[in-house]
Amino acid sequence: MSAYSDLLKTPGVARIISAQLTARFPFGMLSLAFLLHIEQQTGSYGSAGLVLAATSIGQAIAGPLTSRLMGVWGMRPVIAVTIAVCATAVTAIALLPLTVPWYMAVGALAGLSMPPIQPAVRTIYPKMVNSRQLTPLFSLDATAQEIIWVVGPVVTTFIATQISTVWGILTAVIFLVGGGLWFLSSPELGRVRIPRSKRRFGTVLRRPPVMLATIVGFLLVGACAAIEAGVVAVFGHGGAEAGIVLAIFSVGSIAGGLSFGHIAIGPWASARRMFIVFVGTVAATIGLVAMAGSEFLWLSVTLFVAGIGIAPALAVLFAMVSASVKFSDTAEAYGWVGTGQLIGAALGSAAAGLLIDTNGPVGAFWAASAFALVGFIVPVVGKRWHPDLRGRDASPMPDTEPVPVQPS
Repeated sequence: MSAYSDLLKTPGVARIISAQLTARFPFGMLSLAFLLHIEQQTGSYGSAGLVLAATSIGQAIAGPLTSRLMGVWGMRPVIAVTIAVCATAVTAIALLPLTVPWYMAVGALAGLSMPPIQPAVRTIYPKMVNSRQLTPLFSLDATAQEIIWVVGPVVTTFIATQISTVWGILTAVIFLVGGGLWFLSSPELGRVRIPRSKRRFGTVLRRPPVMLATIVGFLLVGACAAIEAGVVAVFGHGGAEAGIVLAIFSVGSIAGGLSFGHIAIGPWASARRMFIVFVGTVAATIGLVAMAGSEFLWLSVTLFVAGIGIAPALAVLFAMVSASVKFSDTAEAYGWVGTGQLIGAALGSAAAGLLIDTNGPVGAFWAASAFALVGFIVPVVGKRWHPDLRGRDASPMPDTEPVPVQPS
């Protein structure tokens, strides 16, 4: 814990973690908020899944593109414009009486304009701390990120079930605008300038560690999103049980991040952490069938176990990307990783919604188990591309350019 306390004493670290966390909080709310709202408006989880799929397509296109643009136009202009467009589109979904095709169109626009805050802050981190502190900083950030991916849906569930689904979405808009303005005011955005990359768009994905982190992040967050939808389907829209179970899920993740996130990262690190998520998810799935009548207790225990692997797994993904690319490519690389996670959230919810319609709540846990299983297999197969960071600096590789020399 001393490593984390030292980090938070470093000038600017606590402030920028808090600001980016607030600005990114809606990313963990919107998939479930859209699912609940559109299901309520249309009476079909399948229709809600189509809207989430459209949103994910927009995110897939925008993530690395807007991240790369920060090296051309600067971080503040790109983030400010995307916040304005995204907030408008999300508000329209909440307030306008749209048909499913129009929900899909506006959802795609919201996805296209998702602000590239995650790539921005991950690019800034190596410039704020020394090399010894960077891996613990990624671990602390991954643990804090669980507030986004796990606590965010808890907040959404409580607001949507106790007030209205409209306010579930509008609350996300409030966080997006308020947190975005806080992040934009951070002095670090003016101190760090992302160099313009000299490589073609998408070239960074040719680096196996970046591709590996993108795929594993997609599968990990997809499993989490499917679990969240399944928990809501198990307990329905009217009670607090779903929110409590998801809160316990988040506690497991936070406990895992604080306890294991600082451990040295070896080539098996991703696979070991994903195996924990897989075991807990499968146990939850089996229990839904075998422990009828005890769903609350069983899901609380098994999802706590599954959560233990989440934050440590995310910390590994961030560190392996940082250590594998040049500084000018970090924003785009994190853009691809962030896109993978956002698509995972949307498609995990979409797959869960479709299976809930046909098989009941257990269908969502089938989807989550499948995501988690593949998420374990991929880093096992890709072990040779997983960097071994034990005793190594996780900072990005410096950009080198020819230095002109004046003749004597």
